[in-house]
Amino acid sequence: MVKNKMSIDEQVAYLMQGADYGDEQTKQAMAGELKERLLEAEKEKRPLKVYCGYDPTAPDLHLGHTVTMRKLSQFQELGHEVTFLIGDFTTLVGDPSDKDKLRPRLSPEKVSENANTYADQAFKILDRDKTIIKHNAEWLSKLTFEDVIHISSNFTVQQFLTRDNFAKRYNNNDPVYLHEFFYAWMQGYDAYMLDADVQVGGTDQLFNIVTAARKLMSALGKKPNIGITMSILPGTDGEIRMSKSLGNDIPIAGDPKDMYGKMMSIPDKAMGIFCRLVTRWTPVEIVNFEADYSSGKIHPKDAKMKLAREIVTIYHGQEEAKKAEAEFVRVFQEQGQPEEMDEYKLKPGQSLLDALEAAKLVESRSQARRMIQQGAVRLDGRKLDDPHAEFPGTGVLQVGKRHFIRII
Repeated sequence: MVKNKMSIDEQVAYLMQGADYGDEQTKQAMAGELKERLLEAEKEKRPLKVYCGYDPTAPDLHLGHTVTMRKLSQFQELGHEVTFLIGDFTTLVGDPSDKDKLRPRLSPEKVSENANTYADQAFKILDRDKTIIKHNAEWLSKLTFEDVIHISSNFTVQQFLTRDNFAKRYNNNDPVYLHEFFYAWMQGYDAYMLDADVQVGGTDQLFNIVTAARKLMSALGKKPNIGITMSILPGTDGEIRMSKSLGNDIPIAGDPKDMYGKMMSIPDKAMGIFCRLVTRWTPVEIVNFEADYSSGKIHPKDAKMKLAREIVTIYHGQEEAKKAEAEFVRVFQEQGQPEEMDEYKLKPGQSLLDALEAAKLVESRSQARRMIQQGAVRLDGRKLDDPHAEFPGTGVLQVGKRHFIRII
């Protein structure tokens, strides 16, 4: 664990670990301001006020969502005040930052349902007793139309049209709705109301945090907060942003064995960014880890196992991580089968396609067909290649590398 015995420079390095602004000059400027604010807080014997906002657009979180939570946790370790802000009001607008089309609006009921799930999962990382939970509807819902006019007058249409996603839609004659412009200053108003020293977010929030929030806080008479925008975590493919819809995600509430297996499937080149964004390791530990596998001191497979063990331990505990690792070694390195597996009772006349779907080994029939075509479906080691043939009988059914079920 990180202690407050860190020097100010060490704290800055730790807190800026994984931060990305698109250019080095902005990064150095933010690091400089962070150092000044830390020195100021130390002199005044007060914690920094740090927050990140989460729009509960879906109920389930994956590792990509936790990058900013991990950063908040680092601030907590150093004794600072952390607010987990639930964007129950901003969600009604929908964040356009990483979208090239209008984000669907959710009902207040769905937002509330998702918000409860977010908070519960966040406490797998954050200290429940030291985390302040707030909802931005508390202040945004009370703004008058006069307030909206006053706040909006601090920004120009040109500022928004320089953003890639808006510019692309505008140039393609795709609609850009007026209410989408409000999102950035709504987020800035959150920072103002929380009197934040630091705001954490992803690189897709760069405009909202480093431009809109700082500008608005200054305009409303407060010291602008420091933005820490984090790199985006790639998925298990090591290339594209982690996303459930793309099937390259690692759910944090999923089975520990599946989590371990998915971590082992990431390409070697992605280990560095996973270390920096989703582990509890310090900058020195990360440098040593990368040096060890780059130099050949440790085999990349063993390095990846260490990384997978760390991730599973965070969300499921040390014992479950050990079990997941032992299972992985037995199944994938020794070509065995899991010691424990679910069972599915075959129904008379079921086809292979029916059984795969009913046993929940696939998310859809189209995925089942793809797996069969790729030769990834086996019964007791024998490849099954006809999706419409009647299921052959009992045995251990394997789909892909990680999914096993006993057919009875």
